[in-house]
Amino acid sequence: MSNTAKAFANGKAFIPFITCGDPDLETTAAIVREMEKNGADLIELGIPFSDPTAEGPVIQGANIRALSGGVTTDRIFDFVRELRKDVKVPLVFMTYANVVFSYGIERFAETCAKVGIDGIILPDVPFEEKEEFAPACRANGIDFISLIAPTSENRIETIAKNAEGFLYIVSSLGVTGVRSEIKTDIAAMTETVRKYSSIPCAVGFGISRPEQAAKMAALSDGCIVGSAIVKLVAEHGRNAAPVVGSFVREMKSAL
Repeated sequence: MSNTAKAFANGKAFIPFITCGDPDLETTAAIVREMEKNGADLIELGIPFSDPTAEGPVIQGANIRALSGGVTTDRIFDFVRELRKDVKVPLVFMTYANVVFSYGIERFAETCAKVGIDGIILPDVPFEEKEEFAPACRANGIDFISLIAPTSENRIETIAKNAEGFLYIVSSLGVTGVRSEIKTDIAAMTETVRKYSSIPCAVGFGISRPEQAAKMAALSDGCIVGSAIVKLVAEHGRNAAPVVGSFVREMKSAL
């Protein structure tokens, strides 16, 4: 079992997301440690990018703040190496194809393995193009995590059969962001996956409240929350860690 799949070994998984370097890497480190302490089963670390096409205004703003603070991919690798001295929970990078491509796909995957990253999510790489990135990840023991969306319908079977680590179910069309309600038939998507694979499924995009998290986790193996956390960081800046910690605790206990 890969490390990312282990996040689902103890019941429903809670997976928080954070943009690295917003407002600075010291704060991100404090937030990651609070997330782990308060029950996060796996943590997604966003590598900021100038044109994050899957993100709504909240995470876009975090990307801009992090980049203008001078955060680079190399600095984030050093930051993860440092985190790994005491952080045990699985860590997954979420970023964009361009970030990995410009760094060098092989070099990126090798460095991920060296510093202790368990998986990678590239929301702008369609399943049909994943083989450009996946072999280097496989060679280094990194799960290349696939996404399925409400529009995936007849591709779900192929994606599920070839998925690694866990499957990221995108709950809504459009970009990331807090939504008042999620109208997609998540149960039907999960059921289709179950027909072809035993891989864990986690639902993300739009989840911001404990009752939404509970509902999504009841239909899948866990839930992913990003914008609601990034919003707290934007509000509380360098004092965000304890606030995010109690949010994570509340969401995890709802599952």
